[in-house]
Amino acid sequence: VQLQASGGGLVQAGGSLRLSCVVSGRNIDTRSMGWFRQAPGKERELVARISWSGISTYYPDSVKGRFTISRDSAKNTVYLQMNSLKAEDTAVYYCKAERVRVGLRKYDFWGQGTQVTVSS
Repeated sequence: VQLQASGGGLVQAGGSLRLSCVVSGRNIDTRSMGWFRQAPGKERELVARISWSGISTYYPDSVKGRFTISRDSAKNTVYLQMNSLKAEDTAVYYCKAERVRVGLRKYDFWGQGTQVTVSS
């Protein structure tokens, strides 16, 4: 399983960005997909999660109402639409495939990260 994240960049406060994460591999069987971020000197934190079915989503209070996670099953792609961006959203954003079944075991897989910088 490989994850390729893209879509980061520099944006002014109040602006929007859409991140994409393409998941590739054979017969992908995963429980959920997540977007995480890590700012300098801080721990990596979850900002959005979606079930592989796309039915359920989760957002922490810090991004609720501003970020939207979605999934295009035909393209095996997960998106993170980020609106009303704030300077504190500046971080490297990572996508994660959670509890992917590989044989008899389950693993987590991470994408390479994409930088989001919000200027105030």
